[in-house]
Amino acid sequence: MKNTESIKSFISITSAYWVFMFTDGALRMLVLLNYHLLGFSPIQLAYLFLIYEFMGTLTNFFGGYLVKRFGLIPILYSGLTIQTLSLLGLAVAPMDLGITLSVFFVMIAQGFSGVAKDLTKVSAKSAVKILAPKTSNNTLFKWVAILTGSKNALKGVGFFLGGLLLTSFGFNKAVELMAIGLGVSFLLTLILPGD
Repeated sequence: MKNTESIKSFISITSAYWVFMFTDGALRMLVLLNYHLLGFSPIQLAYLFLIYEFMGTLTNFFGGYLVKRFGLIPILYSGLTIQTLSLLGLAVAPMDLGITLSVFFVMIAQGFSGVAKDLTKVSAKSAVKILAPKTSNNTLFKWVAILTGSKNALKGVGFFLGGLLLTSFGFNKAVELMAIGLGVSFLLTLILPGD
């Protein structure tokens, strides 16, 4: 029974992480392509991702402590919530703020997205260690390989999705659709059984 519950928890957490990484990859491409089309220079585009990476690094630094203090599930839920709010913030962002204010606004939203990414990642990767059946080290390595490989593949597909969404719906609507998708994933994670 414990093995079945562990697998259900792993599937629930991993599914949420997959959707998160899918939307995270799409968001990176949406931001890059949209602001390139708006005439941002390469250095201005780089600024848009600076705080994203910095906040992700900072979150990783405290991630283990946060999981130990609050648990896997609250950290996962925090990451999903922050990313959904970040997406909604970008969805309503006015495009006529001017270059300086636009860069500042997107940098702040990207900073929250960086926090969300690493909260979700710490939770999902810690879940593998905790939930993997204790039959052998090979089982743990297999679960880690599945999680890491699938995450990388989905983020890559997300890059394509970002370009497709931008072309099909425009920036604001595309980000809104991703927020809805991530929100639905979050609700399913709340409903699905787990430990």
